[in-house]
Amino acid sequence: MDITRYNRIIIVGNSGSGKSFFAKELSTITGLPLIHLDVEYWRPNWEKTPKEEWLKKQIDIVSKDKWIIDGNYNSTIELRYKVADLIIFLDINRFTCLISALKRHGTKRTDLPQYLEEKFDFEFIKFCNWIWSFSKTGRKTIMEMHKKYPDKPFLILKNRRKLQKILVGWRNETK
Repeated sequence: MDITRYNRIIIVGNSGSGKSFFAKELSTITGLPLIHLDVEYWRPNWEKTPKEEWLKKQIDIVSKDKWIIDGNYNSTIELRYKVADLIIFLDINRFTCLISALKRHGTKRTDLPQYLEEKFDFEFIKFCNWIWSFSKTGRKTIMEMHKKYPDKPFLILKNRRKLQKILVGWRNETK
């Protein structure tokens, strides 16, 4: 797969699957601008962006010619799906995702606004439950979008080894 022929790439998958890592690496390889949806969505004190404003922001983002977008946000996923040249689904085991989320918890990350602070609280417990339930909720939405847009190139990566292998291959191809 010649990754350089794609200008609009979305990366979807469970929290802790490696979306942000993969997106950063892919942005470095391709030179495409990277957008982390969590950075765009969350306001101080974990306040959500209002629905209408979020929709407008998504329309503005996807109207650009080139991007890599990291994140799911099911309420607006179809906007991204419609215009994407390539969808990459990190369909990683939920146990791996949960362990990854626990390991990174509380660290400053570039895929979250710097003013946010993660806490080990009830919200985090709910978040862990969301990760564990992703195969019944988020995965279902992603696969429904794939059925609705079957002509869109759709790459599923099932484990971290495959994720690393494909990144190495793309690095070598673009040198």
